[in-house]
Amino acid sequence: MPELPEVEVVRQGLERQVIGRQVLGVDVLHPRSVRRHLPGPADFADRLRGRTPVSACRRGKYLWLPLDSGDAVLAHLGMSGQLLVRPPDVPFERHLRVRLQLGEVDVRFVDQRMFGGMWWSEGGGSLPDAIAHIAPDPFDERFDDEQFLRLIRARRTGVKRALLDQSLVSGVGNIYADEALWRARLHYARPTQTLRRSQVTALLAGVREVMSAALAQGGTSFDALYVNVNGESGYFDRSLSVYGRTDLPCPRCAAPIRRDAFLNRSSFSCPRCQPRPRRGHW
Repeated sequence: MPELPEVEVVRQGLERQVIGRQVLGVDVLHPRSVRRHLPGPADFADRLRGRTPVSACRRGKYLWLPLDSGDAVLAHLGMSGQLLVRPPDVPFERHLRVRLQLGEVDVRFVDQRMFGGMWWSEGGGSLPDAIAHIAPDPFDERFDDEQFLRLIRARRTGVKRALLDQSLVSGVGNIYADEALWRARLHYARPTQTLRRSQVTALLAGVREVMSAALAQGGTSFDALYVNVNGESGYFDRSLSVYGRTDLPCPRCAAPIRRDAFLNRSSFSCPRCQPRPRRGHW
């Protein structure tokens, strides 16, 4: 699933190319992609037609376009969603689900697996109600480092589980959690209540550092589904230190990278730099 850097790349592309362009037409080609808009596809199209995006915003992995009416259209990419900006005469993509016609360009929501979607947010220009419960991400000016320190140390869980909790910090997924933990020299199962202030500080620094580096390289693309609004893939996968690098040497100490099963996924870490926690030994 796309994480914060991949979604931010899309947000920046929308901001450059669609702001100030009036929505002249809306085509919903599959109702499942607007299933969260309970009044249905026709109502979704009617509400959006004639409106003009005034900015492009993101919280965690959610995107929204505030509109001149004070409302917003909200989007989540799910596992395979793409928001593409195309000239209207470019042939439609195979898995095109929703098309917004904005004169000289289309905004096309393409989604092969259809776990993502778009929906209308009444009065949601500043922050849609549907995502108000999601915590700010580490780059948001509203993110409070001290509050994060208190909250994470109050949990009774492993540090990677806490990083993936979008009510604690948003935008961090499996890839960047592993990369940030490696940078902070923390094992993914380290109990959060045992973290020292310096370790939480190092962890936040690792999250910001790896996500900034990924953003500069267009995000991480492991297949053709993760692309920017122009359909181009990111290339941060070439710079990953541990994720997906089972048995390859750790860039820091040369020990072979370890892969462990984690929440129906995988965790990658260095057995030397990130030793497994032992009860009573921190």
